[in-house]
Amino acid sequence: MLEIRDLHAFYGESHILHGVSLDVRKGEVVTLLGRNGAGKTTTMRSIMGIVGKRTGSIRLGGTELVGLPSNRIAKLGIGYVPEGRRVFPGMSVRDNLEVASFAPKPVRSDLLDRVLTLFPQLRAKSSDRAWRLSGGQQQMLAIARALMSRPKLLLLDEPSLGLAPIVVKQIFQTLRELARSGMTIFLVEQNAYHALKLAHRGYVMVTGNITMSGSGRELLENPQVRAAY
Repeated sequence: MLEIRDLHAFYGESHILHGVSLDVRKGEVVTLLGRNGAGKTTTMRSIMGIVGKRTGSIRLGGTELVGLPSNRIAKLGIGYVPEGRRVFPGMSVRDNLEVASFAPKPVRSDLLDRVLTLFPQLRAKSSDRAWRLSGGQQQMLAIARALMSRPKLLLLDEPSLGLAPIVVKQIFQTLRELARSGMTIFLVEQNAYHALKLAHRGYVMVTGNITMSGSGRELLENPQVRAAY
């Protein structure tokens, strides 16, 4: 579904990604591990067309994404949950969700009901402004908002960041349910244990380079990965 080949990305004169190549197959959960500053978020932003200067190839189901604007990339079928949640704080939970949907109103209503069933805490607060939600509820809202676009591929950047352990467990349980339903997921995460327990496959990134790859189980049991993460 997603094929990245020889991807280089830059912020100004800073060369962040150095020839990254990876694949995410349909129905898989794939995780990208790495320390802060490794280039994980830049990889996600490159896929979404947010990083201005890129070379190489990023293909979604055979369609080249490099050179396309972010709104076109989203409409091709990628849902993006950015690091830091980035919900719209002054808007209600319901409006945060509806604004993300490209679907006609009857379909949008059905989608809204599905995501609120997936996140019952949001249903109870659907009229509340997003700024009033807890950190965990805001993360749920960010995931639900991405799902409102009916994505083929869901990108998540550090969904457990700054959350209490019990909330992290809830978030990963929801991701597990999405994976069981057939959703294709590409996950950036520092919490290696939860990420690799969920993932079919994983990659390790160090200073903009992929240095290791394998099945989730292989990486979880790898002594180097266990020591580092």
